[in-house]
Amino acid sequence: MTVGEPWLDEIAAARHGMDRSSTATRVADLFREKIADGRLVPGTRLSDDKLAAVMGVSRNTMREAFQMLVKERLLVHEFNRGIFVSRVPADALADLYRVRRILECEGVRSAPGATDAALGRVEAAVLEGEHAAASGNWADVGTADIKFHKALAALMGSPRVDEMIGHVLVEMRLVFHEMGSPREFHEPYLARNRRLYDLMAQGDFARAEGELRSYLDDAEAQLMKAYHEKE
Repeated sequence: MTVGEPWLDEIAAARHGMDRSSTATRVADLFREKIADGRLVPGTRLSDDKLAAVMGVSRNTMREAFQMLVKERLLVHEFNRGIFVSRVPADALADLYRVRRILECEGVRSAPGATDAALGRVEAAVLEGEHAAASGNWADVGTADIKFHKALAALMGSPRVDEMIGHVLVEMRLVFHEMGSPREFHEPYLARNRRLYDLMAQGDFARAEGELRSYLDDAEAQLMKAYHEKE
């Protein structure tokens, strides 16, 4: 079934992986994935009846999934208008970065005790970003960047931390859309991601944490500037 929009085509294709035990939770997961991949952008209107038909679920299931995502601040319900993908407000940016510093910096501090597989996921995200940049696919560079920061927090080896950073970074993907040029925003951080990984690979975790704090400070300031320029 082709429905005309790339993200909607992907949602339609995913229905074939949903069995009778699937619930609104799985539907919500699919929308989180599309937001995290940059496919769904702030302001996109989501029609429950159209999407229910595309996914082969009831409208009640779709509405339940929407309610979950509204609670997570990924969607917003506008009275008499419908459901839309959220735009993260400027006053939420500082809080997102506050949480990121707590989780990601602690992840780097935990790196000496992390498994080889966990460190491998950090390196894999760096390589994925570099390969995407070499292909000129800057949307995928953004996706790789999300994976990189998720992998940093995951060095703690905590499922609860993984869940928390996952929610925070999906919101961050919405923030990335505030930048007019994905390349302009993401390109400088490719080298910084590489440097962070290399410092950890060399066992210099103190310098790596300092680099990460400076990195997050710079990114927050750059994004805040973009918000102010739009206003």
